Amino acid sequence: MDTSKKMAAGITGFASFLWLTLTAAVAANQRRLVFNPCIKPEVDSPRSSGHRTRPIVLRAKDGTRLSGWLLTPLVPGPRPAVMYFGGRSEEVSWVARDAGKLFPGMTVLAMNYRGYGQSHGVPAEIHMIEDGCHLFDWLAALGQVDAARIAVVGRSLGSGVAVQVAKERPVHSVVLITPYDSILAIAKRRFRVMPIEYMLRHRFESIKYAPSLKAPTYVLRAAEDDVVPHSHTDQLVGKLATLVGDDTVPNSDHMNIPYLETTQALIASFLTRQFNKPATTPQLPPAEPPALQAEVGPEVGPASAPEAAVKTAGVPLDANTMTAIAK
Repeated sequence: MDTSKKMAAGITGFASFLWLTLTAAVAANQRRLVFNPCIKPEVDSPRSSGHRTRPIVLRAKDGTRLSGWLLTPLVPGPRPAVMYFGGRSEEVSWVARDAGKLFPGMTVLAMNYRGYGQSHGVPAEIHMIEDGCHLFDWLAALGQVDAARIAVVGRSLGSGVAVQVAKERPVHSVVLITPYDSILAIAKRRFRVMPIEYMLRHRFESIKYAPSLKAPTYVLRAAEDDVVPHSHTDQLVGKLATLVGDDTVPNSDHMNIPYLETTQALIASFLTRQFNKPATTPQLPPAEPPALQAEVGPEVGPASAPEAAVKTAGVPLDANTMTAIAK
């Protein structure tokens, strides 16, 4: 073999080795690529201007502790409610601070994913969806919540959680902030030369579930988004069965969009309008109604919360369901 052929073979061999090494590295570190848990609270001791604010810790079915915030309106219920699912690098204490503008007159449950904030465990798509569904059941069982009027709001990565929870539970309305068609599609765009479809376990394929969503869905895009290109949002929007709005927030990017007054006003307006309408999906009780009991942390809101505002429907504790303990 002459020198040129040896050099070509060597280059080819090195390129193959490099490709295999990079592929193995991506496969081994895919959890870090999809999730970026934020441990430090974004806001210390948050309180909503329009809610009674309480820290809360829930136990998932497998016993994992999930931490977050329960916010109840100052006006007695039953009231509509909202579940919030955060982004890839998001700790959700800011939602408790801004809930007065985002979710006026609504009960709010904002929980950190496993591994985020003070929640224990390791993040994974399967856990996020399972936990989200159990959180929905827990919220629906609260005596001060109108179980037929529960919305889900998801930002970025959390939009994929919101879509799947909306598929599994009879949610009233859906808000998706900077949503995508699938994490798989975005990963394939970013790692073009790698067999991502054979490697990625956390796919969040919202586009597969979008046609089955029955709840009115509102999409908010960032004006400039270098994380979720608009083309990926377009793919999802084209499949949503009940899209009622698709707006772009001026002067926004992927990181600042949820904090802007314009964004918060649009979300509050949409949810208020929807909650003033009859529910578009029937509120069907689960096959086995969840046996739930809650204890929550001390109130830090603007007024004293009556105990009834944080009690469940009065059913006994069941180890097979999600339970809550004081933080």
